[in-house]
Amino acid sequence: RQATILFAPARSEKITGGTLRESLLALGFIRVLEASSGRILHLDNEQDAGRLDPRAEIYVVVDRLRLLPEHSSRLTESLAVAFSHGEQAIRVEVEGCPHPLPFSGLFHCAVCDCYLPEPTPNFFSFNNPYGACPVCRGFGDLLDYDLRRIIPDENRSLAQGAIDPWTKPRYTGRRESLAEFCGNRKIRMSRPWRELPEETREILLHGEAEFEGVMPFLRKLERKKYKQYIRFFLRRYQSERTCPECLGSRLRKESAHVRVAGENISALSRMSIEALRAHFSALPGRLGGFKLQAVRELIDEIGSRLDFLLEVGLGYLTLARPTRTLSGGEYQRIMLTRLLGSGLTDTLFVLDEPTIGLHQRDTQRLVQVLRSLVERGNSLLVVEHDREVIAAAQHVVELGPGSGEEGGQVVFSGPAESFGLSDTLTARALREPQGRGPAKKKPVKRFFSLSGARLHNLKGDTARFGIGLFNCVSGVSGSGKSSLVIGVLKPALEAALKGNLNRDTGPEEVHLENAGFLEGVVLVDQSPIGRTPRSNPVTYVKAFDHIRKLFAGTPAAKRLGLDPGGFSFNTPGGRCEKCKGAGYELVDMQFMADVLIPCEECGGKRFSARALRPAYRGKTIDRVLELSVNEAIAFFAEHSRIGKPLWVLQSVGLGYLRLGQSATTLSGGESQRLKIARQLIEGGGSRGLKGKLYILDEPTTGLHAVEVKKLLRVLDRLVEAGNTVLVVEHHPEVIAHAEWIVDLGPEGGEHGGNVVVQGPLETVAACPKSHTGQMLSALLETGARV
Repeated sequence: RQATILFAPARSEKITGGTLRESLLALGFIRVLEASSGRILHLDNEQDAGRLDPRAEIYVVVDRLRLLPEHSSRLTESLAVAFSHGEQAIRVEVEGCPHPLPFSGLFHCAVCDCYLPEPTPNFFSFNNPYGACPVCRGFGDLLDYDLRRIIPDENRSLAQGAIDPWTKPRYTGRRESLAEFCGNRKIRMSRPWRELPEETREILLHGEAEFEGVMPFLRKLERKKYKQYIRFFLRRYQSERTCPECLGSRLRKESAHVRVAGENISALSRMSIEALRAHFSALPGRLGGFKLQAVRELIDEIGSRLDFLLEVGLGYLTLARPTRTLSGGEYQRIMLTRLLGSGLTDTLFVLDEPTIGLHQRDTQRLVQVLRSLVERGNSLLVVEHDREVIAAAQHVVELGPGSGEEGGQVVFSGPAESFGLSDTLTARALREPQGRGPAKKKPVKRFFSLSGARLHNLKGDTARFGIGLFNCVSGVSGSGKSSLVIGVLKPALEAALKGNLNRDTGPEEVHLENAGFLEGVVLVDQSPIGRTPRSNPVTYVKAFDHIRKLFAGTPAAKRLGLDPGGFSFNTPGGRCEKCKGAGYELVDMQFMADVLIPCEECGGKRFSARALRPAYRGKTIDRVLELSVNEAIAFFAEHSRIGKPLWVLQSVGLGYLRLGQSATTLSGGESQRLKIARQLIEGGGSRGLKGKLYILDEPTTGLHAVEVKKLLRVLDRLVEAGNTVLVVEHHPEVIAHAEWIVDLGPEGGEHGGNVVVQGPLETVAACPKSHTGQMLSALLETGARV
């Protein structure tokens, strides 16, 4: 077949036919195609040249040739000339084809005349304005008003506040307008929302000419979002939804048009690290030739980084996983891969508990990675409680001998071999067998179950939990434990107890059985009990109220006219007014970190001079707050209302804390045990807590082996009081202690999300498909029992 290669000359209103002819002849072109008639005009012919109209649609003929193998070099040369003079846009007419074929050398589709931005590294980054989706600005989600939050309970009537935004004191006028509208339309305000006609509900939500619905009302308020209380108010009725523009990819949609071996960057980001490694391993065979030469170095570098992620046990993660959803251990292991890829030597690396969130199966992988850092000539300092990491160390330093004020001393420093024979608290704990199992085995009388959970990688299997037992959800990292318990089970139970299951939890497939045997759900996590220094253990367990009353009853306080409020560092009269009860002043250092200095007025005591005058048994109120829990129990021995909550704090292993110790200085484990203590105190011991489900997500994070035993005793107290405890955990001691185990897996990511086995310790230990079962079986074989 014969092909004609053409390009369109540059257009201009000032150019004439003669000028165009001279310009083309100077470039060596002598033929032009007139698009309207299909005629070929010869520029060296005076008659044809006179017909040349630069304003008409014309194309310059570069070459006419037959499409034969021996003409390939000529074809290449002609195309290059056409692209050069045609501003990267040409067309080719092939004999026998009804339409010309357009081609473009730019990022432009010549068929549909669609231009794409030129790809650069920033074009594929959602952290850069050039690559981020313009609608969600690179977040992947949008905040939108959620009907489930605006109408939280469909069983409520309008009179009972079914439309939640209008129940607030500030919007009394809205309630009056609603009552007037319902009166005019004869709408019964005592009728439950779910029983109102669909047309009526639509008007109440979206409004009409005579009535402003709740949705227009909320959107009108957005004009005042510069006010903080308005932002907080609106946020209560919003939920995240996937951005409709980028579908959650966070990148501008044009980036999806750039593909390598058929895959765009969004598709690659959604793959697990394991699947992504397989993809890049197969990529050289799919590219080949020049393309492979161009990207070989990049493929090798990407593969190396992915190998590091696999080595530290993160093969189940995806590149698109938001950092905020990572556990502390996962984030720390990702940082490890950066260190491995940096190739540093003669460097000191400091890691703080890298095994957080790591199943025992993956701990050995982590140990191998740590060893590789040392083999490269680096020094490694790891703060850790895990048995295997300590056993792998070459030199051990132990601090102690106790916690808090009882610690801070170096009780051992030497080779690991000598440490194992020492008499330190950690060495003794490591020599003890793990997994002694529950002290008493109780028959399982009742279960509650969850089925249909499909969040993230969950496959919808039925998980059963014993009511009135110590339950544990186990599995390798990324198997879906937190997704099952925190993401699905907790909200489903809360909704079921309110009668709103599936409406508040989403898909109809989520199904609960026997949830009615539970009175409530309590999540005891490791988040701080307070975010300011004013929060402290004694105020959190509400013992300080009784201490203030005790001080208010002293003769000196009565003479000064001080009531219990006069001994509070949170209220005027009792607090130091200069520092407002904080005990310090914040100095803004501009471009440096802010500095806290003790208050000049109170010297850091936080109280007014008047409040510091009365004393009880020789101690002023500020000196009392300096007592440890253990010291305070003896000091207030005659006052049961103060001693009882303090005794509970001591029983959960927090006797070393100072009464007034700032909440910002407490570890996650200490905060968690404080929350458990408060539940025990508010429940009045073992009588008021029956029927609740207590959920704990990896409560052993940051705990020593001795503290783990204390935690188990505390959780046993909750169970003995008639409650149900559900723990998400990797720690062998906790899993072996559980009376009922639900093991997820068998692997992480897309290969997880299944209930592999569930039952008592022996059932799980006998399951060969379960990594947790293999670990428990090894414990039983070594004689650690049950």
